[in-house]
Amino acid sequence: MARKNLLAGLVDAAEIPHADVTPTYPMRGASKSMVRSLDELSRQADKFLEGETVVELEPETLDSSFVSDRMDDNPEQFEELKQAIAERGQDTPILVRPHPSATGRYQIVFGHRRARVARELRRKVKAVVKALDDRTHVIAQGQENSARANLSFIERANFASHLEKLGYDRTIIGLALAANAAAISKMIAVTDRIPDETIARIGPCPTVGRERWVELSLLVGKTANEGKVRAIVSDPSFDELSTDERFNALFSGLNSAAKPVRKTAPKSMENWQPADKTVSAKYSNSGKAFVLSMKSRNAGPFGRYVADNLDRLYAEFLAQGNRKED
Repeated sequence: MARKNLLAGLVDAAEIPHADVTPTYPMRGASKSMVRSLDELSRQADKFLEGETVVELEPETLDSSFVSDRMDDNPEQFEELKQAIAERGQDTPILVRPHPSATGRYQIVFGHRRARVARELRRKVKAVVKALDDRTHVIAQGQENSARANLSFIERANFASHLEKLGYDRTIIGLALAANAAAISKMIAVTDRIPDETIARIGPCPTVGRERWVELSLLVGKTANEGKVRAIVSDPSFDELSTDERFNALFSGLNSAAKPVRKTAPKSMENWQPADKTVSAKYSNSGKAFVLSMKSRNAGPFGRYVADNLDRLYAEFLAQGNRKED
């Protein structure tokens, strides 16, 4: 079954400096979105492969990408793909690059499942070979992933997290996943709060979306819940559940109140600045807590002055008849 890939404009990206890697499609929208739409990216990707020489490679000469995108493979979907290729042949080539450190071998950029099918069917795999550097490799791999209707949020988040740990900045990660800065931040926040081993135990959860994962991450991130998390995921019965059921079991076990989990709403801040603008202050007052922060040239000296005079200021406050309310 032919698959659309998101690679237009990437063939020359290996020659572009790290900070200047940009898509070839125009940026539009209030947030300057990195992508127009998956459909348009897919059309561009089709053009990327058009006219390229397709070769046949032995599956044994292929190595996986240096960064994983899938958490596990759906056996039923894999068997469907295998049956389709067995009956009709491989409609769409995979993309590989010459292996960066092993002569005579290739590294898969995308098309891991098609390569696996060819190996199991004992057939050669149709491939396009491109000389890509690591940055272009991950952009190509990630963008192709973005066209997969069955790639879950947590798989995309894991991919983003792996790229960040490899040293890629969020511009590259955004290009790789066809996602804006806010979406990437949410992905990384979820994987920062939930340990890698816990995510691996839960699995890809194809029916669980971003907001539910954000809620779970807030629950898992609570220090008081560390013991509960370990107890739930280490229970032998946990592994007997489907991936979506494992998510629900952990979520329910931590969210005993059965209420939506939300981040604490930030306190509204008020601003103050003197006429000479040498100090800029922000403060919030919740009734039981007052928070003050200052910056700019005189922030340090003025802050020290306030701290040194707290006793006097508080005495003046009490002298004016102010008292703590019961």
